[in-house]
Amino acid sequence: MAEIGPKFFKEVKQISRGDILLRISHQASMQSVYVGSSDAKIYSVDPLADKPEFHEFQGHTSYVMGLVDTGKHLVSGSYDRSLIWWDKESREIVRRVEDAHDRWIRNMFLSPDGQTVLSVGDDMVCKLWDAESGELVRELVSHQKITPNHFPNMLYATAVSPDGKLIATVDRIAKIKIWDFKTGEEVTEFEAPKCYTWDPQKRIHSIGGIRSVCFSPDSKSVAVGGIGPIGNIDHLESPGRVEIFNVASGEKTHEFEGDKKIIGLVEQIVFHPSGKWLMAVGGKETGWVQFLDLEKKEVIRQIDAPMHVHQVAVTDDFSTVYGAGHGKLIVWSLVQ
Repeated sequence: MAEIGPKFFKEVKQISRGDILLRISHQASMQSVYVGSSDAKIYSVDPLADKPEFHEFQGHTSYVMGLVDTGKHLVSGSYDRSLIWWDKESREIVRRVEDAHDRWIRNMFLSPDGQTVLSVGDDMVCKLWDAESGELVRELVSHQKITPNHFPNMLYATAVSPDGKLIATVDRIAKIKIWDFKTGEEVTEFEAPKCYTWDPQKRIHSIGGIRSVCFSPDSKSVAVGGIGPIGNIDHLESPGRVEIFNVASGEKTHEFEGDKKIIGLVEQIVFHPSGKWLMAVGGKETGWVQFLDLEKKEVIRQIDAPMHVHQVAVTDDFSTVYGAGHGKLIVWSLVQ
């Protein structure tokens, strides 16, 4: 039997593009992946084909910032504020929800049972949609719309716990909110203040925020990723940060700060099913992949990536990782 783990992580293939691939989704029964682009299109592609062909889905008018595969449909969200349900075979639009959010849509998530699509946007609302009908089920409203320094806040990411009971949402001022999935009630709030930088002197501007969130396999912990305190806010020069909290108590249990190679935003965090380690990806101009041991509280391995990695899709057995980023689609293997 093949052995799987961070020490075997290696690049299998990369495909160069002229755009920025911002989102990626992969269905277990298929070798193809779907990617959302800065050119406002979605593409389906088999990245392991000898000559990969990118098949277009056209319907959005701005960056595609959310992409989930419900099994029956592909659902996408964009800076154009719309959500689109797609027929995956014909690549035709099945349903469009115009003005799904009042401002840019930043990210999306599919509930573990595949029945609910979640979207978050700069209107500071997390919305739950019926994955089949597209009907709005619930809105989660509590995040501050304005930062303490009187600038617009941003709601960057959301996640649902593997047991389906909790929702997490994270924002620009490094607030983490936990919600009851069934009732929509806010359960608790905690924060990771080192992920937020405010410059009151030179630029009168803020930067950073929590860009990614993920629950542990046992649903007892939540991990968030962002960037540490920034000296020059015109550039993402600070090390990436991962912090992990106990959901019940709000206690911070882990804190990982990148070194001189792990610079920029932590765009996504993925737990291994064992809960013993996780993978974080991100970057600045270039990118990286980092593996963190949660039992030893140390870095297992970190690898340079050929591009700023915006999102990854991981196969169920954790043997293959598909990465989307600046100008490239890449395939990595974790198999010996």
